[in-house]
Amino acid sequence: MKPTYHYTTVLEALNDLKEKGFHHDFNLHYESIKENPDDYSVEHVYRYEGDSDPDEESVVYGIISSSGKKGVFVAGFSANSDYEASQILEKLIIESSK
Repeated sequence: MKPTYHYTTVLEALNDLKEKGFHHDFNLHYESIKENPDDYSVEHVYRYEGDSDPDEESVVYGIISSSGKKGVFVAGFSANSDYEASQILEKLIIESSK
């Protein structure tokens, strides 16, 4: 199971990942995650939960590509979130914990 951290803000999680060398923005290249999910592994998961509105929930992934590129992906975490790349990353987390 990948470590899951809880921070006050998404920015706090992003800053922590940046300190760990995760500089690439995978949100700009999410198509690659969708097309080649086996080329990525999720190393860190940070969850941000809004105080009162479930739609404010999000998750920050620390990802490493098979080529060694370290970066982040930020996605909504609410039950109605249908962002395909985030679903793929959640699946990768589940598969890696088996």
